[in-house]
Amino acid sequence: MQRDIKALTEREYDLVIIGGGIFAACAAWDAALRGLSVALIEKHDFASGTSANSFKFIHGGIRYLQHADIMRLKSSCNERSAMLRIAPHLVQPQPVIIPTYGHGKSGKFFLGTGMLIYDLLTLGRNRGIRDPKRQIPWTRFYTKQEVLQEYPGLDQNGLTGATMFSDAQMYNPTRLVLAFIKSAVARGAQVANYVEATDLIREGSQVVGVQAMDRLTDTPINIRARVVLNAAGPWSDWLLEKALPETKPERNVYSRDACFVIKRRFSSPSAIAVQGRTKDPDALISRPARHLFLVPWRDYTLVGVWHVVWDKHPEQVTVKEDEVQDFIDEMNWACPELKLETKDVCMWNAGLVPFGENEEGADNLSYGKRSHFIDHKQSDGLDNLVTLIGIRYTTARGDSAKAIDLICSKLNMRKCKTATESTPLTGGDIADFEALVQQAYQQQSLGLSESCVRALVHNYGTEVQTIIELAIQDNTLADTLGDTLVIKAEIVNAVNNEMASTLADVVFRRTDLATGSNPGESVLNECALIMSKLLTWDEQEIQRQIENVLQRFPAWN
Repeated sequence: MQRDIKALTEREYDLVIIGGGIFAACAAWDAALRGLSVALIEKHDFASGTSANSFKFIHGGIRYLQHADIMRLKSSCNERSAMLRIAPHLVQPQPVIIPTYGHGKSGKFFLGTGMLIYDLLTLGRNRGIRDPKRQIPWTRFYTKQEVLQEYPGLDQNGLTGATMFSDAQMYNPTRLVLAFIKSAVARGAQVANYVEATDLIREGSQVVGVQAMDRLTDTPINIRARVVLNAAGPWSDWLLEKALPETKPERNVYSRDACFVIKRRFSSPSAIAVQGRTKDPDALISRPARHLFLVPWRDYTLVGVWHVVWDKHPEQVTVKEDEVQDFIDEMNWACPELKLETKDVCMWNAGLVPFGENEEGADNLSYGKRSHFIDHKQSDGLDNLVTLIGIRYTTARGDSAKAIDLICSKLNMRKCKTATESTPLTGGDIADFEALVQQAYQQQSLGLSESCVRALVHNYGTEVQTIIELAIQDNTLADTLGDTLVIKAEIVNAVNNEMASTLADVVFRRTDLATGSNPGESVLNECALIMSKLLTWDEQEIQRQIENVLQRFPAWN
């Protein structure tokens, strides 16, 4: 991956995609696989918005059984299976335990029956998943004693046991976005981060390209294309307001979905779901309240998810300390044995997704259910412009395929179906993840720990040898940074081969350095020094880069 701004301006593309999150990345991969000439531009860095701030789950749709939405259930399950097939290094099954108290609707047999029905509705969920450890198992029932072995601190009063189902978890959401983008580049797509779409180029009632600004050089450019896909997530509305002043399109209503990373790691490998204070108004059959989740992830635990209507600009998304305290209070109310404190929170993640329709001031909120597709020829009389605003990370591959179907029809191309649900992404052609880890560990002669090699294989898959070769050429690049599992070769690779331009790009989105917590100023300084030699930063710029990164961590830590 090389950033080539000149190449963006030298030809007319079949498709230019605005946005660099998971929906834009999937669209670029799908379109490139169909043979379209594709350009993709992102205002900030790839996966720097909502995609970087997800709960790291690929949902199989089990909760849609409560809504009797079988089509959506099966679609979500299919998308989860696809991710397990094409990126087994970045997506893996995650068991979830739901403790039950009492009987009837609150009991484990009622809940478990629903889960078994889900299992029957999704019998093909493991088709084509080569690695047995990446396959989704059947529902399991726990006795009271068994669930207490997993989570001994649970309230035992009225506890009747638990049921367990499995979903899927992302090891690193930003690297998964990057895997889609790198796959598109390998098929000929031209991509660039830090290029902002400022307006559309129009000829009469047709869109023929995008006016943009290279934010690294403050250079305006024009990118010509037969069709434009606006896939900038919550930024899409703001671009449309500027580009379509005559129709004044309404902004969508967004939810700020927030979760938190805490420094504790419980002994159980299973996530646990506890009942919060709000209900699901869309559920036809429901437990007393929505679930909040505690999910093991690397050396941390993820806690969430909370939803708030957000009517401000996407650039202003944040989570305040008093809000964190409210969330902690609810979690401690739901699970008193946790005894969480604000200081336990080492990172917050929050992104914007389309919301459902709710009355003002409602406590029990209806969440968005489906992605927004807009053919602007139908809505605004402006042809060759399509907007896709995604609803969930899970649905990105399938929904982007629908958008590319529409775009192919505008290009008068046959809607040839591509096998994006089974074609491995860059680094993802893996039949047995554990075997690949052991092979990489045993063959490397750098003295790297098995944990370090495992982290490398998670992030790079079959491309792990690229990183190891860099370290072989310069043994100093085999050193880890501080107490992390990140080696210096990853920093060099991020700058030279993955378009990393800032310290934040590297520590938050190319490596594991700061995805869970602040690695410390000494680690940040060491990383910045490596980058400074590649990007010719002076001491003042190094300090500016470090300060920008430090602003992202919670102020209360």
